[in-house]
Amino acid sequence: MKTILLTGASRGIGAATRTALEARGVRVVGQATRAGPGLIAADFADPQAPHGLWEQALDEAGGTIDVLVNNAGLFAANALDASDIGWLDAWEDTLRINLTSAAQLSRFAVRHWQERGVGGRIVHVASRAGHRGDSPAHWHYAAAKGGMLALHKTIARQYARDGVLSFAIAPGFTDTDMAGDYLASRGGPGLLADIPLGRVATPGEIAAMIVFCALDAPPSMTGATLDANGASYVR
Repeated sequence: MKTILLTGASRGIGAATRTALEARGVRVVGQATRAGPGLIAADFADPQAPHGLWEQALDEAGGTIDVLVNNAGLFAANALDASDIGWLDAWEDTLRINLTSAAQLSRFAVRHWQERGVGGRIVHVASRAGHRGDSPAHWHYAAAKGGMLALHKTIARQYARDGVLSFAIAPGFTDTDMAGDYLASRGGPGLLADIPLGRVATPGEIAAMIVFCALDAPPSMTGATLDANGASYVR
């Protein structure tokens, strides 16, 4: 049985992914800001939280983690005309939660697999924003997701020889609590005019892609980024 560490597991894409993975007979160790059934509490705004999470997850998993899914994220507006310190605080919070914590966990995972002499997989849940940017109030979010894509590519290129595989998924708008207020603020149905498919993605669709990358994707696919944006951004 594989053991997967899944961050952001309490709702939205993470909750759907946890359900889909468990349906495949996988053991999931989940992370959330608050503890819950099967969830380890770790607040990624704290620089020490990723290390604490990794150690606790290893302990619960009996010393072995096979797959890391970097899904935790923060999507909060940061107005251009905010105060200097307010803008900087929001920037740093978003970068730490969306990118730095994923980098820390990825580092722990790669070293874990190297020390054991086995391979492993990392799945990074990035965003369409990492390719095409985002709104004037979301510089930080786009920068974090662009950084995650660069992180993913580097891991894929440098550690494939060790059997470490890296995959990224770049959703566009997804029907989750995190994006709901933003969709409403941008006009709701009017925003769909930019999506040829005519709707946003569902958490289940993104979860299916995560499960594929975590369990089924062929090794030669390492380094790939899978888009899920209804053709609103094609490349």
